[in-house]
Amino acid sequence: MATEIHVPVLGESVVEATVGKWFKAVGDAVAVDEPICELETDKVALEVNATASGALTQIAAQEGDTVEVGALLATIDETAHGKTAPTATTEKQSAAGPAPKASEEKPKAASAGGGVRASAAKIAADKAVDLSKITGTGPDGVVTKADVLNFLDHGPSPLPVPVAQPPQEDMPTEEIVPMTRLRRTIARRLKDAQNTAAMLTTYNEVDMSAVIALRNQYKEMFEKKHGSKLGFMSFFVKACVQALKEIPEVNAEVRDDAIVYKNYYHIGIAASTPAGLVVPVVRDCQNRSFSDVEKEIVRLGGRARDGKLGMDEMQGGTFTISNGGIFGSLLSSPILNAPQSGILGMHAIKERVMVEKGQMVIKPMMYLALSYDHRVVDGKGAVTFLVRVKECLEDPQRLVLDL
Repeated sequence: MATEIHVPVLGESVVEATVGKWFKAVGDAVAVDEPICELETDKVALEVNATASGALTQIAAQEGDTVEVGALLATIDETAHGKTAPTATTEKQSAAGPAPKASEEKPKAASAGGGVRASAAKIAADKAVDLSKITGTGPDGVVTKADVLNFLDHGPSPLPVPVAQPPQEDMPTEEIVPMTRLRRTIARRLKDAQNTAAMLTTYNEVDMSAVIALRNQYKEMFEKKHGSKLGFMSFFVKACVQALKEIPEVNAEVRDDAIVYKNYYHIGIAASTPAGLVVPVVRDCQNRSFSDVEKEIVRLGGRARDGKLGMDEMQGGTFTISNGGIFGSLLSSPILNAPQSGILGMHAIKERVMVEKGQMVIKPMMYLALSYDHRVVDGKGAVTFLVRVKECLEDPQRLVLDL
């Protein structure tokens, strides 16, 4: 009996995807619910699982092909057993002994030259190539994509005899890598937001002393009781919910010729992943405790890093928080996550000299930025929103008392 595997429904407004890679080849054995290929959509990469056990007898779409929802991907013969081919990694380990620890891999890779380009590392990971066996031809011995492809085609090249450095102009100075579907979508959405919304940014600064003190006092007790660490993000989520309740237009969106006000608070938390920026959504934050918020942020962050986020986990947000501070950003103007009307930018906490009651004191300060859609939010509302966030963070008891 033959079972066909088709492109599944990919989510709201998503009608096509790109075949990223196949985990199985024709003739391989497959089991029910075993991943057989990966699809890349405008928003996420998702795995397609086998719906039956048997042998893979047909691959209807190759890697890099664009496929529509419902299109045939593969066929499984349920009466066949198929073969279980050893992976390249397994073959290498069988020949060379146990795999080295991760801590040993880095020195090996470094010995190949001055580094590895991202595109080369991706192909090497996909094809289970040992980068330590490749001699880089890029500047300062960098391993390039071409080096990895050449290794796959012809095997390792003999180590070069030390000679005079060739002229700089003979070395490759550019590397052209096609943008992924996700990266193209990120670029388009960000530019659309700039072109559509009347975007403006207002700034303030917050003294983080009280939050830091509260966190230091209770973090061990909090983790012991709830099984999750007490981070800064839950304070910002709660502070934003308080401010959004008072300034509802920041939690609204323009829809046709109307303004839609949301009486629920689905907060998107921007996360950087190897594939690009994604914004998983923590839903109904008004009903969540600090521990619930922290656990959900950790869960979604892990799924984002592993490329496992579902479409439903990134849709329906009403407001977004972006934390550039974890990368060292001191001040920036975040771009709106359309169709939302507001996004809060967090930044690095830096000790600065402040004047308090006529005295100079050192305080842990953070700059805050609120970008907003001026079509919906007036300047007064935007400034008031940011002041409320500041007040809640400088006096976090307000969050507990819902003030």
